[in-house]
Amino acid sequence: MSLDLRLVGAEVLAPDGMGDAPLRLGDGLVQQDSPGREVDLSGYMILPGIVDVHGDAFEKHLAPRRGAMKDIDQGLIAAEAEIASNGITTATLAQFYSWEGGMRGAEFAARVFEGLRTIRPRVGTDLRPQLRFEISMVKDYDTVVDWIQRHDIPYLVFNDHLPHEILAKGKTPPGHVGKSLRIGKNPDRHLEDIMALHAGMDRVPAALDALCARLAEMPVRLGSHDDATAEAREVWHARGAQIAEFPETQVAAETAQTQGDPVILGAPNVVRGGSHKGNASALELIMLGLCDALASDYHYPSLKRAAFLVADGGVMELGAAWGLISTGPARVLGLDDRGDLRPGKRADLVVLNPESRDVCATLSAGRVTYMKGDVAGRFVG
Repeated sequence: MSLDLRLVGAEVLAPDGMGDAPLRLGDGLVQQDSPGREVDLSGYMILPGIVDVHGDAFEKHLAPRRGAMKDIDQGLIAAEAEIASNGITTATLAQFYSWEGGMRGAEFAARVFEGLRTIRPRVGTDLRPQLRFEISMVKDYDTVVDWIQRHDIPYLVFNDHLPHEILAKGKTPPGHVGKSLRIGKNPDRHLEDIMALHAGMDRVPAALDALCARLAEMPVRLGSHDDATAEAREVWHARGAQIAEFPETQVAAETAQTQGDPVILGAPNVVRGGSHKGNASALELIMLGLCDALASDYHYPSLKRAAFLVADGGVMELGAAWGLISTGPARVLGLDDRGDLRPGKRADLVVLNPESRDVCATLSAGRVTYMKGDVAGRFVG
């Protein structure tokens, strides 16, 4: 149930900056005026709900330990609770379709997408699927097209995580045996399959061109992942994959910007002060104006923390920094009905304690998805 409310007393991040004007909610939207019940949120901040454009931290709720992958729906519900507690009102769940198998294999991916369809009506957060597909799996290209239609997948990202340099030398990737056993596959057979995919990479460019041409006729956004060179980004742009996820270098990010393609960077990279893989610093790219949106990647709390780190560091004022996790990702996803607190937009918002910056409440389309402590008492009282 969406709430009809008039939130007063709080500092509100409006499109024109921070102010203390009342925020009116009704019928799941921000309203110009509303006769709703008044709630005094003096001493708190209200900011637009966070839009996560790419996150896979939900995985730990689906398989908390090896072999425990039975109740996908319950895992997704638990993940949604964590997502909401971090102020996220729209979450893109990035699910692999990979030769890596296990939780990243095709069978598990199908279960996740079916589970997501089942639990969506039971949760308040807007949970949206993303398919992360390994380009070396040419035999599965038809399945990708089928799944986009069957599971209403609005966002597809192309990956290539094969360790090509190691495989080209005829060597076994580090940790191969353990990874094979974890997914229940014979290590020798798994290595043969990986080697075969590597050997077949010469077929991939033409096959990708054909696949992207088919996908261009469908309502799906396409992106590339971990571009390292200008040439790679140019190729993906030409194919229609016009979102650049986590470019590894400044030149790749600059190329995307020149092409008019949005650049997504990882919020954990900002929080850590750099990439854990030694790639380009997200903070430095933000300072250069080479970031359109931050994503949770593997850690949901990093979104809020990254926005405040950018603002506290003087890189941007708070409105622009928060836009990297609200208006920016909403724009990347083509969701023009959310991202800021203008009248007529979805009533997606987060209530924060300005000192601790703890999330005290999250509302998605006017529905409470998370609430605690003193703020909960004010809403209920």
